Amino acid sequence: MTYLMARPALRRRLGEPHPTSFETGLLDRLRADVGDKPESYLQGVEVIFAALFLSERDRGGPMTPETRKAFNQLWSLQLTEGPSRGTWEWLIVDLDPWEQAESTYFGAALAALAAGTADPAYTRDISIAPHLAALRAYLRTSPPLRRPLHDRLTLLWAASKQRDLLSGAERESLVAEAFRTQQADGGWTSESLGPWMPHPEAPAESGSSSYATAYTTYVLQRGGVNSSDPRLARALLWLTSHQDRETGAWPAQSMNKQYPAGSMQSFFMQDAATAFASLALIEAGR
Repeated sequence: MTYLMARPALRRRLGEPHPTSFETGLLDRLRADVGDKPESYLQGVEVIFAALFLSERDRGGPMTPETRKAFNQLWSLQLTEGPSRGTWEWLIVDLDPWEQAESTYFGAALAALAAGTADPAYTRDISIAPHLAALRAYLRTSPPLRRPLHDRLTLLWAASKQRDLLSGAERESLVAEAFRTQQADGGWTSESLGPWMPHPEAPAESGSSSYATAYTTYVLQRGGVNSSDPRLARALLWLTSHQDRETGAWPAQSMNKQYPAGSMQSFFMQDAATAFASLALIEAGR
């Protein structure tokens, strides 16, 4: 997900004429079985991602048939009963920050972001209205006290595409809450975006986190905070000063456990931190 968000933005910023083979390959993965993703533990995730990235690819033009197929399956899998009515089955494997008990809300906010990115003519279709209403109702239900700030910030991000997801007062309250947790150095700690599950085997972390800082800085900008805001300017300065100039990455460690050095899992948070740091700096015109 984070690669497909950041790499096209970097490509445009750097004036590169063609997508990378990884962009093409990942989009091909989302196009495969579009509208008919098979039932699996990743079905809900893949269907939301297909709608999100195919609608992003269509942006500025009419919805393509394959994007419409992606949304058709998205709405067909939307839950219609119980406390999760309006959302989708999400991957819950007790891993922070994206796959823990509250992450269904994170997935639903990404679905709202996808709908907000789609061709407006499509979302005005009367047949879509009940699905959008159920999704909005779920996202606007009073959140549990223990819902992570990280996931509630995703709603702020989605509201940049669907303004009626948050009132002006709600938006201001969420932005103020995020800034209350900002550290003196301009960054955010992982803990500040919680609460999270206890992970006794997680590597020790002190001070501001690349992922937490990059994600929050990007989402606050998308939520309407100007990059010239002194608080956001300090966050952007933190990001520019914490890039590893040899690798190009923003180093970050797992919140869950110590993985073997060089393993695929050991790079998850670093990849995400690097993606959102790139997006935050591009958004600010850096």
